[in-house]
Amino acid sequence: MAERPARKAPMTHVGRVVRTERLTPHMHRVVLGGDGLSAFSADEWTDHYVKILFTPPGVSYPEPFDVQQVRADFPRDQWPVPRTYSVRAWDPKARELSLDFVLHGDAGIAGPWAARVQPGEEVRILGPGGAYAPSPDADWHLLAGDESALPAIAASLEALPPGATVHAFIEVTGPEEEQQIATDAEVVWLHRGERPVGEALLDAVRALEFPAGRCQAFVHGEAGFVKELRRILRLEHQMPREDLSISGYWRLGHNEDGWQASKPEWNAQVEAEQETAA
Repeated sequence: MAERPARKAPMTHVGRVVRTERLTPHMHRVVLGGDGLSAFSADEWTDHYVKILFTPPGVSYPEPFDVQQVRADFPRDQWPVPRTYSVRAWDPKARELSLDFVLHGDAGIAGPWAARVQPGEEVRILGPGGAYAPSPDADWHLLAGDESALPAIAASLEALPPGATVHAFIEVTGPEEEQQIATDAEVVWLHRGERPVGEALLDAVRALEFPAGRCQAFVHGEAGFVKELRRILRLEHQMPREDLSISGYWRLGHNEDGWQASKPEWNAQVEAEQETAA
């Protein structure tokens, strides 16, 4: 068996904050630009993501920055703290990268940073990664997610040709969190209110009368409802794995460090359970 090629380490880029914008009460956009993005590109997938590297207070790193060298030379509590965010938009002409942040007050690292950061400040990012874009070969598309998946769903809707058959469900806390998306597709905004996250999404997909033909699905957000939606699509609708982009972006009760550490095992367990059930 031929050996797989070594996986390339993601590139490190430095983005300078160009401007910020409050989109809704709990969604804030930060636009990065500058010469540090000269080698950046994010025009292949609609679920491109980057990892923002937050430097612990009082810590500085040698240049040129190398995250692997930093992890080898510095104690763990001085490592940069990564937080993963979807690319909402990439403008290759202006070389501007738009990232949208869900705000939860003072909780966390990335949200408070996005809310206070000012134009001119710089931040390191790794990436981009990504693996999904709407296929022109699909007969119709299912897009479903919560606020964390909204940027990728919006980018996917904007990449679809006019007239494409799409069922898009986005769950947010209330009507004040809805956004304008440049698409002719109907977007169904589900208002969570006091209900558990993902419950409204599950109800909407269960109630959907699936059109005939091949469906390509993009389902992301909190891991609990994603697990149940994966069961519905794989077992009840017999969708093949290759037509699904489905995974938990986050998990209730876990920060990103804990969730990312446990996610591969959790995904494998879910897949095994559903394969056994099938």
